[in-house]
Amino acid sequence: MSGLRVGLIDSGVSGLPTAFVAASRSFQSGPDGKLVEKEAEDDRLGHGSALARILLDKGAPACTLLNAQVFSRQLSCSARQVAAALSWLLDQGVSLVNMSFGLREDRPVLREACERAQAMGVILIAAAPARGEPVFPASYPGVTRATGDARCSIDEISFLDTIQADFGAYVRVAGSAIAGASVGCAHVSAHASHFLASSPGASGTQLRQWLVDRSSYHGPERRLVQ
Repeated sequence: MSGLRVGLIDSGVSGLPTAFVAASRSFQSGPDGKLVEKEAEDDRLGHGSALARILLDKGAPACTLLNAQVFSRQLSCSARQVAAALSWLLDQGVSLVNMSFGLREDRPVLREACERAQAMGVILIAAAPARGEPVFPASYPGVTRATGDARCSIDEISFLDTIQADFGAYVRVAGSAIAGASVGCAHVSAHASHFLASSPGASGTQLRQWLVDRSSYHGPERRLVQ
């Protein structure tokens, strides 16, 4: 398949036209704790499928997805699973990877996988909480940190530039309970993939400036204290 290849590390994808999914693979922890790489299964949680639709809404048909499944029965996984999924995506020639989750611990295996991706010029966009402790991979240098921003409509993004996150975006999925930073992250990635598909060879610096320029809001939301 030609066009921009976008990696999605999540719970899998279901119900999407096969023409929009270039390849799929699953990375799970076996009963003995060893990493098991196998064929991807149906998305039991619906999380990855919802995010995939967001990514394709602005990207298709210029973009195709590569589905790296790390979540199975719940939205939790190990750093080793994510690192293996990311390494597979890099081997598939992706230009951008959406990671709508955050792990609490900094693990060398994940850090090294992200460093390899960035050395190859791959854009990494990861979810970050609007408040609270930092998470990974969002907190690694060079990774674009994205979260939800209640100010944003479905087609808007914000340039937050805070200690927590770089960009924010729409936080909900219509007809679903899925919401929050993971959804905002996917919307930021969707905008980024649209730019990269229309600007082959653009750098990460150029992408960041484009996102800043098209942001509807600059700075965090200021709430009045009663």
